[in-house]
Amino acid sequence: MFQGTTILAVKIGDKVAVAGDGQVTFGNNIIIKHSARKVRRLYEGKVIAGFAGAVADSLTLCERFEGKLESYQGNLQRAAVELAKDWRTDRVLRRLEALLIAASSDALLMISGTGEVIEPDDSIAAVGSGAPYALAAARALLRNTALTPGEIAGEALKIVSEICIYTNDKIIIEEL
Repeated sequence: MFQGTTILAVKIGDKVAVAGDGQVTFGNNIIIKHSARKVRRLYEGKVIAGFAGAVADSLTLCERFEGKLESYQGNLQRAAVELAKDWRTDRVLRRLEALLIAASSDALLMISGTGEVIEPDDSIAAVGSGAPYALAAARALLRNTALTPGEIAGEALKIVSEICIYTNDKIIIEEL
């Protein structure tokens, strides 16, 4: 299975950043790509999504989510809830091994592999192999610095890349 990624989102007020590393790993020990793009803008650039999990599953989930955003005129919460409903009932989606972070200037959401929609309490969300490290680093930076969301996300992922073998330092950051 292809794996190995870390996605981190940080929201402060109406500013949000989503960052992801570029590593794709096959199995437990082979890095096959260093510069994959796992963070992208959706719905006229008003929503940022980052995905982790099996590559094909992640891309399928992202495409389905983009379709929901189009159907609900960019309403992030509504699109996420509708996607979660589909995830629970659709035979194909139920088998997807992927997680999604979606953010806009209004909201930050995690959409889980079980079809749940979670809005984090502290406006920081992380998924993927290095998620616990990214979450810890971002929380520390948020509490102890005056950095912007993009700066926090970038610095936190640099820290993760130093300790998680499934995360590299080829970081892509998208900001709103």
